[in-house]
Amino acid sequence: MKTNLFIVFLALCAVVGSCKKPEANDLYEVNQVALYPSIADKNKMKTQEQYVSILHTNLFQTALSGSELVQIIDCLESIGDKELGREVLISNFMNKPGVILPSDSLMRADPEVFVNQTYERFFVRRPSEAEKTWFIEFIQANPNLSAELVYFAFALSNEYLYY
Repeated sequence: MKTNLFIVFLALCAVVGSCKKPEANDLYEVNQVALYPSIADKNKMKTQEQYVSILHTNLFQTALSGSELVQIIDCLESIGDKELGREVLISNFMNKPGVILPSDSLMRADPEVFVNQTYERFFVRRPSEAEKTWFIEFIQANPNLSAELVYFAFALSNEYLYY
């Protein structure tokens, strides 16, 4: 009986002693963190017009004219394989004068900055730490990798198809 009474007393002390109302001047020191949307938030597929316009803006940093957009869309709609059409479109954009690509030496000089800027440019988000670490190691392990090839891969990725 004394043991049961002692256990109840300890439990009561633990409950009463652990509950405390927060004071108005309690400081929790939580750091402000900028949040970016994750890939999970991207669930709407871009229309062909949106894809082409955004791709052109990402590669040239200028808007595409309406007449050029109509011509490109007509061409894409005539191709049965949509992924092949996107590959051809990206390749043609990459070969046009005026495309804005970072140099390979810049990519290798500071791969972390390159990875962050590429994710923000194409996916409108920051990379997770795992994505960043993997990509930096991939860049360092592949000396023949070019910035153009990285941009091509990002533009062709499934995530780039959604917003």
